[in-house]
Amino acid sequence: MTDQHDSESGQEEIIAFLKDPSTHPEAAGEVRHVTTHVAHVFLAGERAWKIKRAVAYSFLDFTGLEAREEVCRREVELNRRTAPQIYLGVHAITRARDGGLEFDGAGETLDWVIEMRRFDQALMFDHLIEQGELEPRHIIDLVDRVHDLHVQAERLAAPYGGTEGLQGVVEENAEDMKAMPACFTPDAVADLTRRSRTALERVGPLLDRRREEGWVRQCHGDLHLGNVVLWQEQATPFDCIEFSQRIAGIDVVYDLAYLLMDLVNRDHRHFANLAMNRYLSRVGQVGVLDALPLMLSIRAAVRAKVTAAAVDAQEDKAEAERLTDAAGRFFALARQFLEPADQPRLIAVGGFSGTGKSTLAAGLAPAVGRAPGALHLRSDMIRKRLQGVAPETRLPQDAYSADVSRKVYDTLFAEATAALKAGQSVIADAVWAKPEERGQLEALARDCGAAFRGLWLEAPRETLEARIEGRRNDSSDATVSVLEHQLTHETGEIAWPRLDTGNGAEAVLARAQERLGLES
Repeated sequence: MTDQHDSESGQEEIIAFLKDPSTHPEAAGEVRHVTTHVAHVFLAGERAWKIKRAVAYSFLDFTGLEAREEVCRREVELNRRTAPQIYLGVHAITRARDGGLEFDGAGETLDWVIEMRRFDQALMFDHLIEQGELEPRHIIDLVDRVHDLHVQAERLAAPYGGTEGLQGVVEENAEDMKAMPACFTPDAVADLTRRSRTALERVGPLLDRRREEGWVRQCHGDLHLGNVVLWQEQATPFDCIEFSQRIAGIDVVYDLAYLLMDLVNRDHRHFANLAMNRYLSRVGQVGVLDALPLMLSIRAAVRAKVTAAAVDAQEDKAEAERLTDAAGRFFALARQFLEPADQPRLIAVGGFSGTGKSTLAAGLAPAVGRAPGALHLRSDMIRKRLQGVAPETRLPQDAYSADVSRKVYDTLFAEATAALKAGQSVIADAVWAKPEERGQLEALARDCGAAFRGLWLEAPRETLEARIEGRRNDSSDATVSVLEHQLTHETGEIAWPRLDTGNGAEAVLARAQERLGLES
């Protein structure tokens, strides 16, 4: 994939020093040495020590001591945004008076090392998902952490992000994949490149506009499950891109797209859908969905070529075959993301508080429309965003005035329109008690060329009251008194199919999927 000029011969003494158990007396045991394409990592007791390999690729040059110091300090600085308790600091490795090596001595500095706290590898998200232990709450927690990172991250201008940012990746992917005919046929590479260029030409103005609006930022840059750990019960991204502003200075949704792609590739589309909807419910910006297929495709293509590049280095034939198959799957996924989308769907889920609208909508969304599923527009979440608070924050009564509610529904209609015009299906989750609101929703679908279906949920009053009183950490602020007021509404004739939700979420989801012609 790239030419490497290896000048690591001067690091043997450093490596031997860090591998020596006597260097880590507090560890009281063997030191494990792990080598990556850019680093040497030494695992000793409760600490991990990382030095940068003195190597050069087309995208980095660590051959100089000053460059290694700078990138070590940059790694700690950037990763402390999300993992401050893991990244402890940077130390000089210096020449001691007796001729040996030591940390932070007065002698000549020979190299620089990052000190980190070790964590349980079994708590990394890629391990958790493989073991079936990753839960929706972990995804929500992770997305909230990513959202906070993006909100606080430094804003970047040209040449980062925008059309040229993704164009550079598309062209680099094309060149790199041409050199890997054992994994990617020339015709397939040409087809993917053509589709990518066409998509980029169409959404380029959107990408440039988003950069102008400040959505290109100093992001994580490598946001896949292997770079997230459950640290002290909190989803914690680590190991962000520190060596390349071009790779990490990107659109915030392109940053998120790596996570979404990784989840889709692992056949966890429900988690990908949850992640997308949690993020967009907090930031809005649903117009970016027009560019999401391209972003997902580019992420998959990058992963395909990186995986393929590791094949030749494998001595184990079985591992080489596994990587070749994995590269092929990523490549196929990259092409799949750019397939023309079917007609988008607008599905309305209505009913009074406690009927289980949001539970049903979230259950339906992953299977509706193109990957990673339908945009779930929930009036409760939109209200919280418009009030500038986190989804689970309770609002005062004045946040439910007629004027505020009108703005909530206007926003929902506007975002549904933007998503449908971008080709993304939508599930609109609100009470929908007023005939004029239901009519407006159906007209919106017609105007956007979308197929429309509505579902009206019902349950016995005592069931609704029990559900409302049992809610914890939910974005809905509805109380039993709110329900009592809703039950006095004159709803007019409701033509949507009615579903009784009194028998539980699984049963109503199965009936709704059958009504909508969706796979369970």
